[in-house]
Amino acid sequence: MTSTASSMDLRQGRPPHDQRPSWQQRLRRFGYQPAADAPGGDVRGRLVPPYAEPSPRLWRALGVPPVLAERITRWSGWGGPLLVTLMAGLIRFWNLGSPRAVIFDETYYAKDAWALVHRGFEVSWDKYGKGANDLVLQQHGHLAIPTDPAYVVHPPVGKYVIGLGELVFGFDPFGWRFMTALLGTVSVLLLCRIGRRIFRSTFLGCLAGALMAVDGLHFVMSRTSLLDGVLMFFVVAAFGCLVVDRDRARERLAAALPVDPDGRVRPDGAVADAFRFGWRPWRWAAGLMLGLAVGTKWNGLYILAAFCVMTVLWDVGTRKVAGAYRPYAAALKYDTGMAFVATVPVALVVYVASWTGWILSPTDGTGGYYRNWAATDGKGGFWSFLPDWLRSLWHYEHEVYNFHVHLDQPHTYQSNPWSWLVLGRPVSYFYESPAPGADGCPADAGQKCAREVLAIGTPLLWWAACFALGYVLWRWAFRRDWRAGAIACGIAAGYLPWFMYQERTIFLFYAVVFLPFLCLALAMMIGAIIGPPGSTDTRRVVGATAAGVLVLLIAWNFIYFWPLYTGQAIPIDSWRSRMWLDTWV
Repeated sequence: MTSTASSMDLRQGRPPHDQRPSWQQRLRRFGYQPAADAPGGDVRGRLVPPYAEPSPRLWRALGVPPVLAERITRWSGWGGPLLVTLMAGLIRFWNLGSPRAVIFDETYYAKDAWALVHRGFEVSWDKYGKGANDLVLQQHGHLAIPTDPAYVVHPPVGKYVIGLGELVFGFDPFGWRFMTALLGTVSVLLLCRIGRRIFRSTFLGCLAGALMAVDGLHFVMSRTSLLDGVLMFFVVAAFGCLVVDRDRARERLAAALPVDPDGRVRPDGAVADAFRFGWRPWRWAAGLMLGLAVGTKWNGLYILAAFCVMTVLWDVGTRKVAGAYRPYAAALKYDTGMAFVATVPVALVVYVASWTGWILSPTDGTGGYYRNWAATDGKGGFWSFLPDWLRSLWHYEHEVYNFHVHLDQPHTYQSNPWSWLVLGRPVSYFYESPAPGADGCPADAGQKCAREVLAIGTPLLWWAACFALGYVLWRWAFRRDWRAGAIACGIAAGYLPWFMYQERTIFLFYAVVFLPFLCLALAMMIGAIIGPPGSTDTRRVVGATAAGVLVLLIAWNFIYFWPLYTGQAIPIDSWRSRMWLDTWV
């Protein structure tokens, strides 16, 4: 009996508490929980945790019959996220064409997108002079597209996405904002489903999506034809694909483990060390999404690298839970190579393919910028055996890299990444001072109004997310919570690289890329505030009240700043009351 019990002990071969290294004993006072202390039992429950369901007491309190309660629970996995997405879509598409103006960097991307979908490469609009934007707005797209190529410093994927909306709805503000609004709305749905999957809670998943739906920065970026919102969508989609891949892999390994006479799945070192996960289509889909991310903006490269490491570490953790003797060696042997092939080469192929329009353009000087470089300035040399288009593209990329690393021209709204989490310096995309009775300014205003589109997050959400980030880091470091590690990885990949370019001209709205992970972190902290399963009724009531107050304050804060997100005219005193920090002006 003793030998049988010891063979089934998940902690077999590990030292008892009093024999563990002293550093582990010291860290326990901060909440450190070694892997050996993880709940035992059926390993399948650890590899594929079940989804949480509402307590029967809740349904009884609400007077919901058991049959209806079961049906609501079954459909809530999609019904809840779709309702949150519907709300997000309604507010993002409402009056999307306002302001009817070319705001901030739409002056580049809207016109570049129009040229790309018609010519395959960006063109210079200089022949129309400083009035080019006014002509675009006046002629509704009935404007001859110039022929001279333009030197641009971002890959084409994001501009192709913007151009799809222009092709369908026209070359006007609604047309060039349509696709960013659509992707912003769908990203809310993705985050709801991702949060539901990693937290195993429909409520927390929908909460994460709802938080992002009422974030001002995400809202403004969804209603502006800039590239960062497109990049954010592909990053969230890639992360979601990897999360699904993780679940599928763990399900396969759980199915391969032995079952004891009591029907419980038990760890097996031999199986866990030699198991092959086989075909993993979700990981290949992640590679596709990451390629599109890099093809939108180059900072997607950092996210590609971070996600590749993360997914391999997930495989290590999967094998470890299943009882592998050498989980790192097994992952290196069976998983790392295929993880690399499914992501990096796929992303590279997608990136190069995104330049097809430029590659196929003429090489006589009338095609894309630098398209004829290999046939002119780049003649000869060691690499002349390569195709001209490849050498010309490489030269173009090299010049773009030099541009980015040396971009230090001062800008009124540039900011240091140290200030991003506290919203130190937002970016004003649009500002007008309409007179009373004009452009929505009340006739009795007494003085000019302010009409602004300000790219700033919902302040209370971001400031609460600072605490949530600390909670996530604690949870990852001391509780070995993979969910916290995944969230921290997403934030780090989108945020930390900018600290290497503090002298470069950079802006707060770049932070929209890691905003979804901040929302996941905040949802995770709110879940902890509500209380873990098994908490007393008093603990749950107090926790739910505190969490509800926080969420309602964030929603109120979004409504309060609504005029600054949508460019509505408000009295100047109302505008000043919303300038909470001097650096926001």
